[in-house]
Amino acid sequence: MIKKIVIAIVCFATAGLYAQDGTVSPYSVFGIGDLRTTSTVENQMMGGMGVFTDSIHINLQNPAAYGELGLEQNNKVGLVNYTVGISNRQLRLKSFTEEQSSSVTNVDYLALGFSLGKGLGMGFGIMPYSSVGYNLVDERQSGSQPLTNVFSGEGGLNRVFYSIGYQFIKDFSIGVTANFNYGTLESERLQQIEDVQFGTFDRRTSRVNGFDFNYAINYTPTIKDKYTLHASARINTQGNLVAKNDRRIGSFSVATGGNIEEVNVNLDALNLRNTELKIPTTTTLGLGYGEDLKWFLGAEYSFQGLSSFENSFLGIGNIDYKDASSFAFGGFYTPDRSSFSSYLKRITYRAGLRLDKTGMVVNDVDINNFGITFGLGLPLGQSYSNLNIGFEAGRRGTTRANLIEESYFKINVGLSLNDFWFRKRKIN
Repeated sequence: MIKKIVIAIVCFATAGLYAQDGTVSPYSVFGIGDLRTTSTVENQMMGGMGVFTDSIHINLQNPAAYGELGLEQNNKVGLVNYTVGISNRQLRLKSFTEEQSSSVTNVDYLALGFSLGKGLGMGFGIMPYSSVGYNLVDERQSGSQPLTNVFSGEGGLNRVFYSIGYQFIKDFSIGVTANFNYGTLESERLQQIEDVQFGTFDRRTSRVNGFDFNYAINYTPTIKDKYTLHASARINTQGNLVAKNDRRIGSFSVATGGNIEEVNVNLDALNLRNTELKIPTTTTLGLGYGEDLKWFLGAEYSFQGLSSFENSFLGIGNIDYKDASSFAFGGFYTPDRSSFSSYLKRITYRAGLRLDKTGMVVNDVDINNFGITFGLGLPLGQSYSNLNIGFEAGRRGTTRANLIEESYFKINVGLSLNDFWFRKRKIN
């Protein structure tokens, strides 16, 4: 057991390294960056829904699901689930006149979940929350001379979380997750005029931290002794983040790139040294139906009052925010989970789709995202552990109004391992 604990601690300690620069999206210039997935590969491949829960997988979106861990194994105390996910995202970025490709590989989450018996479970972990990684060039005329602005940014926020779930009466579970978000957001603007020896720069840094909470309630009654209805309601409360800011402006040599002059801006006088970032509350409703360990179909709808969001220090002038919403649909099918003669029958096949109205309005154009997902859950031996492989293809944005359209293909790999701690050794 000690070896397992040490390995887990090392993994958690190093996971934060992957939260930075986890995107190459130009849309990460807005808000707090490109928001990362908050679900395991299993849920991602069903359109990203969190309404489905079972006793052998951690559900990172739905803390009430922790109350179900171990129920299928007669609720044995000491059941632990280790889960980790990584992804590779291939992007094609296209404007009205140009096109280029890029890719990024990330660790998406690391988490442990425990069954504490009698319908009580808990878990904790770490994941990237948002990522910033962009490099944009804006060329225009300044009088009779060409003017070039280069915008770049990097950084992002990590999230450490602790969850607890409890099945307080038959078919009803409640849960809560406490999230601590922290990290650094950096942006830079370089400006130069053709044939002018010096350019100017504006560099801004925000060190951000703060909490939010995710509350959930699940209702999972059995119908006709065979089927299960899955209903859930979740509220991710407003994230109250605090940013400590720094800003430096100055000039640089176009020939060498070296700084000529640099000044630290007095943000205290501007009342911008410490600012607040309030991430609006998100409410999610889900409904599904299926046969335990066999098949499931479900849908989920989320909405967020994003119109109240602003970033007074790192804000960009050509963006507005409106209320955001998301719709997801998906499910899975397992031909015969207990089959001994055919491995293919024990594989779980998942698929889904999602449509996101992100709430970002850039150059008076709504930025939306559409994606389709599919994947396989490959059982490891005769245990409840499995290797999950998923794929997602989609598109975000548009080439209208001088914007950029992202076409992406994402490969996800997740490992879900089940074991028992505190198991007594038997000597024959």
